[in-house]
Amino acid sequence: MRAVVTGGAGFLGSHLCDRLLLEGWEVLALDNLITGDEANLAHLHGNPKFRFEHTDVNERFHVDGKIDYVFHFASPASPPDYLKYPIETLKVGSIATMHTLDLAKAKNAKFLLASTSECYGDPDVSPQTESYWGRVNPVGPRSVYDEAKRFAEAITMAYHRYHNVDSHIVRIFNTYGPRMRLNDGRALPNFVYQALSGQSITIYGDGKQTRSFCFVSDLIDGIYRLSQSDEHLPTNIGNPNELTIHEFAERVCSHFPKAPKIIYQPLPVDDPKQRRPDISKAKRLLGWEPKVSLEEGLKTTIAFFKDQYKKALAAK
Repeated sequence: MRAVVTGGAGFLGSHLCDRLLLEGWEVLALDNLITGDEANLAHLHGNPKFRFEHTDVNERFHVDGKIDYVFHFASPASPPDYLKYPIETLKVGSIATMHTLDLAKAKNAKFLLASTSECYGDPDVSPQTESYWGRVNPVGPRSVYDEAKRFAEAITMAYHRYHNVDSHIVRIFNTYGPRMRLNDGRALPNFVYQALSGQSITIYGDGKQTRSFCFVSDLIDGIYRLSQSDEHLPTNIGNPNELTIHEFAERVCSHFPKAPKIIYQPLPVDDPKQRRPDISKAKRLLGWEPKVSLEEGLKTTIAFFKDQYKKALAAK
């Protein structure tokens, strides 16, 4: 099997490359590196089954040879990133999705879209099932990401229905683990960066909004299983164990000898109050559910962050 992974130098994309290589695949990773980092792939240098190309999939691109699978993971994913790159985010969800679907169609390859729980917006039902259509502000600041992914899902289904592309759509819920960027705007890396640098931990809003956090190895396992399935409609992959952001901050603080102070700032516009997946479909169709506990995952991830922080200090 030979796969193309767009966004292959990103947090999730690089872990997907690892899994595919572990399964014996050949992998071509494409990334324009606006939010990805080649360091995430450094351990793969010299692997004869792996190749990286600096490519912007928003532009037309060509891949020689046989391709069995296209995994479209390219996109800014954290709020500061997609607010910094709004046009690029909209383009990668629309134009680049069309380009990657065209590649899959031309090569008679399977296709998997990395979509997001943000398709549900600020939901008025919880947990969120795949049949829920969402509550998204189409012109708010977060819409550049939310609507890009919703369009990506629509065009993926159009190519499936009208061009017979064998496609799959995963709706990814909050995920964490090694290779996240410190202070990238998401809760865990922000909390850890603030704790490591002696700052107070900042919670936006009153901290009562809820999230569920899935460790990256569990997520990638679910995605791989979905890629091998016959399911074409969106499928939630995430951890259904829900906790408040305040509780999550306290769990992070417990990993530091001197617990940082927690402070509060106003909630960003359209920030969802609840985010929890219903994974009944993944359990039924894929035999999948998360295995890594939050405590185990936090221990591994915080150790990674601490190492990265030390390296950054040493490089100054």
